[in-house]
Amino acid sequence: MGEMTSEGANIGAGIDLSQFYQVFFEEAGENLDRMEAQLLEVDLEAADDEELNSIFRCAHSVKGGAATFGFADVAELTHQMETLLDKLRRHELAPTAPMVDVLLQAGDALRSLLARHQGSGGSVIDTIDLLVAIRAMCGGGAAPVPVARKIAESMQPAPAAPMATACAAASPEARELELRVGPLKDTKQADDLIALFKEITDLGLIEPIDGGQASDGMRRFKVVTTATDSDLIDLFTFHVAREQVQLLPMTAGYGFHAGAPGAPADEEAAATEVGYGFFEGAPGAPGANAAEAAPDAHASAASVATAAAPRAARTEKAAAALESTTLRVSVEKVDQLINLVGELVITQAMLAQNSKQIDTALYQQLVAGLADLDRNTRDLQESVMSIRMIPMSTVFSRFPRMLRDLATKLGKKVEFVTKGEATELDKGLVEKITDPLTHLVRNSCDHGIELPAERLAKGKPEHGTITLAASHQGGSILIEVRDDGKGLSRERLIAKARERGIDAPDSMTDADVWSLIFAPGFSTAEVVTDVSGRGVGMDVVKKNITALGGTVEIDSAEGYGMSVKVRLPLTLAIMDGMSVGVGDEVYILPLMSVIESFQVTPGLVKTIGGSGHVIEVRDEYMPVLDLEQVFQVPRFDFENAGGIIVVAEAEGGRVALRVDSLLGQQQIVVKNLESNYRRVDDISGATIMGDGRVALILDVGGLVRRSRH
Repeated sequence: MGEMTSEGANIGAGIDLSQFYQVFFEEAGENLDRMEAQLLEVDLEAADDEELNSIFRCAHSVKGGAATFGFADVAELTHQMETLLDKLRRHELAPTAPMVDVLLQAGDALRSLLARHQGSGGSVIDTIDLLVAIRAMCGGGAAPVPVARKIAESMQPAPAAPMATACAAASPEARELELRVGPLKDTKQADDLIALFKEITDLGLIEPIDGGQASDGMRRFKVVTTATDSDLIDLFTFHVAREQVQLLPMTAGYGFHAGAPGAPADEEAAATEVGYGFFEGAPGAPGANAAEAAPDAHASAASVATAAAPRAARTEKAAAALESTTLRVSVEKVDQLINLVGELVITQAMLAQNSKQIDTALYQQLVAGLADLDRNTRDLQESVMSIRMIPMSTVFSRFPRMLRDLATKLGKKVEFVTKGEATELDKGLVEKITDPLTHLVRNSCDHGIELPAERLAKGKPEHGTITLAASHQGGSILIEVRDDGKGLSRERLIAKARERGIDAPDSMTDADVWSLIFAPGFSTAEVVTDVSGRGVGMDVVKKNITALGGTVEIDSAEGYGMSVKVRLPLTLAIMDGMSVGVGDEVYILPLMSVIESFQVTPGLVKTIGGSGHVIEVRDEYMPVLDLEQVFQVPRFDFENAGGIIVVAEAEGGRVALRVDSLLGQQQIVVKNLESNYRRVDDISGATIMGDGRVALILDVGGLVRRSRH
């Protein structure tokens, strides 16, 4: 295979392959992710053939690309994986847990190797132990699951092991094979195979044995080569599907190709009847025995070809559909497009503002055009924003592997359930929410789920369940991490808080007690491990989610489990807002935070403690913040001062904001104030209004925290 790779590179010597590197790395990453997900779902007791075929195809795709671009270490490891997977899908070996473990380890090693080829650095990975383990498993032996070893950066990578292994035995002597290709819709495809074979020097000889006849869509060739079957199949599957290629030992009658001088007609006919009875690895059966076996064998070959045809057709159809419905675009181009749409939204708002001053009867067409522009701009904005929206399944897919390894390490049995994988979230948020969710899932496995014996003693099933669910609620997305473990202990949390000097009276509500775990350095773990217990995590989780404009809520029932709900805005780029007036200033409230608004009547706002103000809304008292005082807005109009209350909610709390007027609801383009100016307390960003003025977007969470103090 090493020779084929170098020669194969020579074929495209005139082409700069580096231009295709990025596409290869992206597709290889997708194939490895898909392979890992499918390996985790394999039923060892009754493995599905299609699942095994799909895993094999993933490894084969990575190997083919790696060989084409000359990444020999990647091609070598995937070659061994492919050989093991081929034996599994052919039912020559039965899948076992150690096999899945070693294939998962190999997938991790491949990611490291690809990262180094991509130039992102990292430790050099020594894959020798992995190769040895896979080879042993290919031979039917049991091998311990290795751990890919890292080599110091200063050292050179280990030399590549030879590609020929016990899994794919190669013979130094030339041998004769029969190659069958098909059924093919266009039999000229077979000519491409011949051209590819002949391009590689020292590979051997190939010639047709069917006289070019292909009425049944099959083509047959005689091959004389020293290459292994596996290497030949790898070569031929560059042009045709794997199911369409068969390699069989050449029988005596096929020493003559059709039309060759000196080939007796009866002998050729006998070869046609008898020769097809021999399959790869079948012992020779000369004379009457061979003739008796021929009809059944011929029928078997026909049935294999017939069964392969629909599979190949499905594969080609799926590939064609994928090519025609997807397009790779860089994130920078999408971000640039979103920025341009944002500017368009601002321009449209400016035109709408100015159009209010014109005579609608006189400029009917202009007004109608502006209305169409408003509608089309909103549709365009929604379409462009949807490009950045990606399904939560991209986040969820990384947890099954992590949980499997963690549960094994802790000696626990855990089932992972996901719901709402199709729920979409902005790409920027997905990248930032991954780490907090990872910590929450690890926390549930480590602190929540009990050991199997402990669960059985409590009357629970020994397998604990961790559920990760996502759903849309209004203008936000709700992500919930839930487990059926032991839950939080109120008494233990209060005791730990008092040990750390935190004020924790017995009268605290459950919600306040649960929120204690967000205190910096707070941990209920008795023993510090490499998994958790250092008190670093939950406070960072809340800080990161709050920075994204989100909230965290905890619910727990001791002995039954706990739930952590993370609520996030759908996107950070464009949002719906309510503009409010305070003096001559305009502020924006995120519409998702606004609960209600009403006019202030005399005696409605009450004073407490000399300077604090509260208001009663449906038997609930909430603090009142006067935005005029919070932001020290200069006052020139004293008639309409503070005449309206807007109730807003964030971080599980509510606050009543006192403003002068409600100006309306509109879409706003969020601009980062911190990167353009500096961080301002209680302000989360800014936007440009239709009249060109800058309006500040209020941080409702910050205002709620301010009201509590």
